[in-house]
Amino acid sequence: MNLPNKLTIARVIMIPLFLICLYLNIGCGKYIAVGIFILASLTDLLDGKIARKYNLVTNFGKFMDPLADKLLVCSALIVDLNRIAAWIVIIIIAREFIISGFRLVASDNGVVIAASYWGKFKTAFQMITIIMLVLNLNVPFMNIINTVLIYISLGLTVISLIDYIAKNYKVFLEGSGK
Repeated sequence: MNLPNKLTIARVIMIPLFLICLYLNIGCGKYIAVGIFILASLTDLLDGKIARKYNLVTNFGKFMDPLADKLLVCSALIVDLNRIAAWIVIIIIAREFIISGFRLVASDNGVVIAASYWGKFKTAFQMITIIMLVLNLNVPFMNIINTVLIYISLGLTVISLIDYIAKNYKVFLEGSGK
């Protein structure tokens, strides 16, 4: 197993550790949780760069890397429901299901849909938003800042969904016999 795949597996393993620290919130638990989340987020950045630079791209990595990202972000959003409206979390998670389904159909047609700029930007912004929400800093205007971050993340989620569909809608048409 190559290094990028090990980093992806490490990210998946970090998810329950992040959630346990966040859930227990004992002493400096939220800071440990944020540290784990940041480390997991950095593995997302590193595994792709290493895989592409050293030609270590594998089918396992193509499948597990986006899945690990979705698990990390979605689990954090679900746990943080007390600060994020449920309808926002549902839209974000629904987008992930739609894109995963889209990629599955594309894969059945022999097409690989790479992550777009909007998708990468969305993921990075969601991760920053989650870090800020978990830290829950007690400073002036933090609630406003967090609200703005949430709505920007939501906007990027919708934009990236539209971008994926607009660029790849032919995958569905080809698969449906039209």
